[in-house]
Amino acid sequence: MNRQLMEELRRITAEEQRILDGRSGVDKALYTHARDFTIDSRQMLLDGKLIDIRPHTRFVHFPEHRHNYVEIVLMCQGHLTHIIDRTNRVELEEGDLLFLNQFSSHEILPAGMDDIAVNFMVLPEFFDTAQEMLDKGNVISQFLLSAMRREGGEGQYLHFKAAPLLPVQNLAENMIWSLLKRQPDRRRTNQFTMGLLFLELVNHGETLKAGGPSGGRDQAVMEALSYIQSNYRTASLTALANQMNLPDYALSKLIKTETGSTFKELLQQKRLHQAARLIRETDLPVSDVITLVGYDNTSYFYRVFREEFGLTPREYRQSQPGKENFS
Repeated sequence: MNRQLMEELRRITAEEQRILDGRSGVDKALYTHARDFTIDSRQMLLDGKLIDIRPHTRFVHFPEHRHNYVEIVLMCQGHLTHIIDRTNRVELEEGDLLFLNQFSSHEILPAGMDDIAVNFMVLPEFFDTAQEMLDKGNVISQFLLSAMRREGGEGQYLHFKAAPLLPVQNLAENMIWSLLKRQPDRRRTNQFTMGLLFLELVNHGETLKAGGPSGGRDQAVMEALSYIQSNYRTASLTALANQMNLPDYALSKLIKTETGSTFKELLQQKRLHQAARLIRETDLPVSDVITLVGYDNTSYFYRVFREEFGLTPREYRQSQPGKENFS
């Protein structure tokens, strides 16, 4: 990894200095205001970000916790031990990648000065581009689909021994550099970079050392989520139920139980975030965007878009860098 980048990642943070001075252990208030130790994206991802990074906190045992986002750990140097879901001991070596969905818990044994890891904190919406780039049925696309769930999912993790894969290391380093330097207008580039990184890992399945459970009861929900991802413009519960040879009511209940959301809510979330991407990244008229994502009621679209993003489509577009004067 680039020397300048490593020097920045090696710097002792204010939190680490307090630990070294014996003034505190892990300060949970830095990560969450909840009673249980679930690290909160609202404290870690500010200003509407979908992805950010932070170096792993060294010199202390990091107690068992969860996240309400996806965490990807890149081991830049040294060694780190994770205990996942209290039973799986995962040893990270230089170049390794660890993926954890929001239903996994883990604790981390103390890291030394030269044990450098970077944590990518990622909201599921960030992976929209990567999902479009990946074929269905591989381990990463299944992992990403599981991460879409809001409630009730099983803990899943993927551990890749990726040190020999130079393209993977270069792509990860590019994202770290971009996020650490707060480079503007890089969201789309980083989304494509993440997709390319996933494609490299998929093409080198031999580097997958371990993974979390993927119970049979997950398969129907995985199929439903995959259907929404691929067919959001025309998707319907009845069509999916017929495809899966299930009654509408049974499939509806299964989706609600397993994801915490109804089919309609999942479909609307996908359509709205796809619409936001088109508004953000193209100059298409909003009327065309509405049609492209599958809505036929303009006033309804405007209402639910504002509920989701707090802005009208026009205000949302004008809030994006480089589009301030677009009307």
